[in-house]
Amino acid sequence: MSATPDLPLVDADSGGCGDDCGCAHEAAEDAMECGLDPSLAQLLLDAGLDPVEIEDIAHLAIAEDLDGGVDVTTVATIPEEAVATADFTAREAGVVAGLRIAEAIVSVVASDEFEVERHAEDGDRVEAGQQLLSVTTRTRDLLTAERSALNLLCRLSGIATATRAWALALDGTKAKVRDTRKTTPGLRSLEKYAVRMGGGVNHRMSLSDAALVKDNHVVAAGGVAEAFQAVRDHFPGLAIEVEVDTLHQLREVLDAGADLILLDNFTPGETEEAVALTDGRALLESSGRLTLENAATYAKTGVDYLAVGALTHSSPILDIGLDLREATA
Repeated sequence: MSATPDLPLVDADSGGCGDDCGCAHEAAEDAMECGLDPSLAQLLLDAGLDPVEIEDIAHLAIAEDLDGGVDVTTVATIPEEAVATADFTAREAGVVAGLRIAEAIVSVVASDEFEVERHAEDGDRVEAGQQLLSVTTRTRDLLTAERSALNLLCRLSGIATATRAWALALDGTKAKVRDTRKTTPGLRSLEKYAVRMGGGVNHRMSLSDAALVKDNHVVAAGGVAEAFQAVRDHFPGLAIEVEVDTLHQLREVLDAGADLILLDNFTPGETEEAVALTDGRALLESSGRLTLENAATYAKTGVDYLAVGALTHSSPILDIGLDLREATA
C-alpha cells in the first residue's frame, strides 16, 4: 500500500525505493495475476487496493460462511440452472464504499460468468432506495455470496458515511479528519480505504510506516524528548509524531525537532495556545475529547488534523440490501 499525501513513509535515502525502482511495476504485475477478472483487478488497483488481498478476503469470508459445507437453504430451494439479476440497494442515505469489493466476493462464488451494471461509485452520496450495483448470474451463487458481500459493503459504507460527517464539520478550516490503527484485524486496508472515500485521510498503515511516540514510550525512555531522540537516532529518515499532554512537553519536542505533534486531551483553549506556541514549526493533531459537536471548535484553532479512532472502531453500518428481481414471464 502506497502512502497518501498525508502519510509520509520512509524516503529513498533511508532505504526505501528510488524513482527508478521497478517494485511498483512488479507489484502491479503480481496483483494482476490474481483470479479476479482483469478489469475488476485494475479497478481495485486504481482505487489503491491490492486485488490479491481482496480476493483472499473474499475467499476467507465465503469459506467462513460455508464452513466446509454448502448453502443448504439455497441448494434446496433454487434449481441449479436458474439465473437471476439482483440489485444491491441502499436502504438509507449515506456514502457508499466497497462496491468493487462486493463485486469481487460475488465473482469468487460465481461458477459461471456474470454481468454487472454499476450505478454508483465509491465515495458517492446515495439515497434510500437507490440501486448501487446490479449483478446477473446463477441464482444460487448470488444468494450464497449475499451475506459476505453485504457484510463488507455495509461496514465500509458506514465508515465512509461517518467520515463524511466529520469532513463536513471541518469544512472551511484547514483541518482534516484522520483515522488511527483501531481497525478490524485483517481489514485495515479496506477500512482505511473507506475513510478516504468519506473524505478523511489516513494515518500510518502499520507500525513500520512512521513513528508515534506515546505515553508508554515516554515512560520507558525517561522523557518525551529522550523518546523522540531515540527514534530519530535509530530511524533518521522516518517521520516522527510525538504525543504530548502539556505545553511544557510541547516545548521540549518542538526544540527537539518533531515533525508532527499529537495534542492529547487538550481543551480548545489549550489547543489555541499550542498552535500559537508552535507557530508553524510542526504539524499539530488533536486527539481525545473530540465529538462531531465540538469538531469545528477544535479545527478553528488552527490544528492540521483531528484524530478520530471511532471512524473505524465504532461507526454503525450503512444499511444496504440485496434484492432479487422477480422473474418476468
